[in-house]
Amino acid sequence: MYRSSLFSNNAIPEEYRKAAGNLFPAEGFSAQKDPSIQAATEFATALGIKAEYEKLLSLSRATGGEMGVFLDHFQNNLDLLIQKTWVEKVDEARKEKLQNKVPGFVDGIENGNFQQALEDFGAILDELSYLFFGVQSMGEDFAEYTFRIDAQMGLFWWYGSQLGCLKEAIKDGPSNDESLWAVLLIGICYLTNF
Repeated sequence: MYRSSLFSNNAIPEEYRKAAGNLFPAEGFSAQKDPSIQAATEFATALGIKAEYEKLLSLSRATGGEMGVFLDHFQNNLDLLIQKTWVEKVDEARKEKLQNKVPGFVDGIENGNFQQALEDFGAILDELSYLFFGVQSMGEDFAEYTFRIDAQMGLFWWYGSQLGCLKEAIKDGPSNDESLWAVLLIGICYLTNF
């Protein structure tokens, strides 16, 4: 799904362009810089998850406690989404494979391995978009398609397509885990409430 950029994709409604551009700037995301919590919060606001996002961002990511409960909710909700998705018999194995990826992703978050969690989350979103939208999810016009269905949902899938920018930024040097966590938490919050 890592294939579009903000400025080459005119599908983003005007009211979301600023938030999208601040989170994933045209000059590229720099995981080495201090996290732009304001940009991430602005994006979470556009997705309609600001209150939960801010609450979770302030919690300790240590195993257990409120964050552990939240990650359990995330895993359970994602599991339900995967199970309830109707697919052709040939794609049943994809559903099972996707369900098997989620615990590893959650473990990565709990262990603070955000670089691996980023890669896992990108793979999860790719598979989830395929389960929801079929081959349409692989098309160049996927973001435009999802924006026509629902603007916030379209913004979420566009966000998923941008995570590759983070992956590339990490290759260039050491990353700021707070930045990676702030960006990953957006998607986790959204899917927990989907």
